[in-house]
Amino acid sequence: MKTISILDRTPDVEVEFRFNGARTRPVVSGYRPDHLIKEGYLTCGVHKYFKEDIVMPGETVCGTITFISPESYPKCLWIGKEIHIQEGAKIVGYAVVKQIFNSLLDSRIKSE
Repeated sequence: MKTISILDRTPDVEVEFRFNGARTRPVVSGYRPDHLIKEGYLTCGVHKYFKEDIVMPGETVCGTITFISPESYPKCLWIGKEIHIQEGAKIVGYAVVKQIFNSLLDSRIKSE
């Protein structure tokens, strides 16, 4: 059985990234910070930015996140949810969910 890399998967969500300036250096597409996906649960995810590959501190941009293990936190997202973007304990920004591509994560979809 072939393992699919996180980089080869379809993104899980489209978001608006709001970097708060706590990070002093720019980030680039491929940045892999932690995300507080639900209370008490941090997970890693890969960012892809739509218009610019480089995002400066304090900027707001749109893009996608592909999470590392979405099966571990099903039904935890909804449109408008604000997810903390973290480097360790430091919050460096927020991701506001605009669209959910992975139905496993969508809290509006009932389990079968």
